[in-house]
Amino acid sequence: MLEVYGETIAVTMAAERRRNAFSRSSMSTASSVKTTVAALPDATVTTRIIEEGYGPGAWHGADMRASIAEVTAKTAFSRPGPGRHNIAEIALHHAWCVRSVANQLSGDEGAPFVLEGADWFDLSDAKTLAWAKVTATLEAEQDRLATIVADIGAGRAQSALPESEQFDLILGVTCHAVYHAGQIQLIKVLL
Repeated sequence: MLEVYGETIAVTMAAERRRNAFSRSSMSTASSVKTTVAALPDATVTTRIIEEGYGPGAWHGADMRASIAEVTAKTAFSRPGPGRHNIAEIALHHAWCVRSVANQLSGDEGAPFVLEGADWFDLSDAKTLAWAKVTATLEAEQDRLATIVADIGAGRAQSALPESEQFDLILGVTCHAVYHAGQIQLIKVLL
């Protein structure tokens, strides 16, 4: 059983095993059921994959950029329920994950992240980090990732990772963006 925003739902054993296998700290891409790719697709394909999750625009609904576009600071820091993540926390979490993928692809840590720590950050209000800074951080990290992916695709940069791992990271962070964009859309409705 799994509790989601106060609702208890059943989770299959396979889904539970997959959820438990994912390591947030290592951003694991290990899975026994995914199709592997031998080579990184053309640069236009990888760029499109990155854009599909973050923006500008996706056929499936709001991408990450669209989901946060008209969110006010008041809404960003409001929680849909006690102990639940707010939109600001989700957006900053995704920015941290985008940074992690960019770092892994480039082999470069880049500038320090906006807050110390990793993965999830407590943002109960704007005192820790203003909503405008959260969105600017997300945009900057996404721009850095898009540049790294484009540079690798155009041969201007190289990644130490095998192309199959590069693809897994690019696809994974895009799926992550789509998941959290949907979650943000749900939170806006709940609020």
